[in-house]
Amino acid sequence: MDVEPDGDVWVATRLGEVWKLEKGREWSRFASGLHEPAGLLIDDDRSIVVAQKPELTRLVDVDGDGVADDYRHIASGFEFHDNYHEYHFGPVKDSGGYYHGTLNLDHNAPGNLSRGAMGSLGGFRGWAYRVSPSGEFEPYAMGLRSPAGIGISPEGDIFYIDSQGDWVATSKMHLLQPDKFFGHPVSLRDDPGFALEEIRSGSEEYFDQFRERPVVWVPNAEVANSPGNPVWDTTEGKFGPFAGQIFVGDQTQSRVFRISLQKVNEVYEGMVVNFLDGFRSGAIRLCFDPLGALWVGQTARGWNAKSGELFGLEKVTWNGTNPFEIHNIKLTDTGFNVSFTELLDQTHLNLDTILVERYHYPYTREYGAPKADLERVLVESAQLLVDGKTISVKVDLQKDKVYEFEVSGVRSIKGRGVTAAKAYYTVNQLVAP
Repeated sequence: MDVEPDGDVWVATRLGEVWKLEKGREWSRFASGLHEPAGLLIDDDRSIVVAQKPELTRLVDVDGDGVADDYRHIASGFEFHDNYHEYHFGPVKDSGGYYHGTLNLDHNAPGNLSRGAMGSLGGFRGWAYRVSPSGEFEPYAMGLRSPAGIGISPEGDIFYIDSQGDWVATSKMHLLQPDKFFGHPVSLRDDPGFALEEIRSGSEEYFDQFRERPVVWVPNAEVANSPGNPVWDTTEGKFGPFAGQIFVGDQTQSRVFRISLQKVNEVYEGMVVNFLDGFRSGAIRLCFDPLGALWVGQTARGWNAKSGELFGLEKVTWNGTNPFEIHNIKLTDTGFNVSFTELLDQTHLNLDTILVERYHYPYTREYGAPKADLERVLVESAQLLVDGKTISVKVDLQKDKVYEFEVSGVRSIKGRGVTAAKAYYTVNQLVAP
């Protein structure tokens, strides 16, 4: 899904069609016959680029009648083996004109290399790729499992989100970087530095030595099971008090959640918190329009979603009121600053107002993994800062941990409680005192 500067919305369906919604009222079919496209981009020349299973394709309306009559091949340097799970996601386009996409592993394909539920028959399954403006295909990062979400930040950093499963304890978001390995070993079959037997026999401890750690972990079921693409709120306040934060949909939970990042020692880490539930189907594709509305594209084709409908397209707009929510969590040298969207009632503030636990997620070939070494963390102090909206929480800090905050005891100055009372911060680096 993508949105024009004038607000017209373009969507690709899993049934192989591309549709345009003009002025929010009139639908027209632009293209058909595609092979389950799972990504769509409006390009600079207003042609439509889609990621369908066997290739990256440009759709062009040559005669101007509103229907694509030229389906142009852009790139297909990867292999597609007609396995249902070999999805193709993206693209996003960087400032240099390169298209970036991600390639899913297969499931139960005969003869594949498998080390868990997912496998690969080769051809860069489980890789991220880029395509140059001249059409050169280059795979550049490996170890992806089911990377249904790819997004580009306003600063040009490219992130992807992976779903819980084998070798992925819970869903997670990574910064995509060249020549990095993100954890699922079967994609290494396309790296000439690895022999097949090495991949078959390698232990968790072996692969753990060189895998990348996530930017944030996304707790399974509590937040998401099958998250989609990250989008940045660049609406400058048109969508409420969350400017600059990241919004992501989840297919299974039929919800949208938020991510807020900070850099510590030049490494990304940050907070995850739920935002909005109750969509009619599985929320998998998001984009903002020029008026600041968030469009939510949905599907339950192949996997059930909470709300029960097979598909949906809904628009979320801000009505101008101030929601009382956890706005952000930032790491400090002694703990965390937990900020809210409204002034706080200080009479409710004590050492039990914010409860903190911590744990980590193990790296294992098993299909998902529970929180490991879960423990309660003593809140040594909780002080309201001068802005009246932020609580400075002093706790013991450890790297490579998720800190879980429960804030149901917090009240705004108007007596309101927060809607989403739990938030999760992934600590990758510590702030120097």
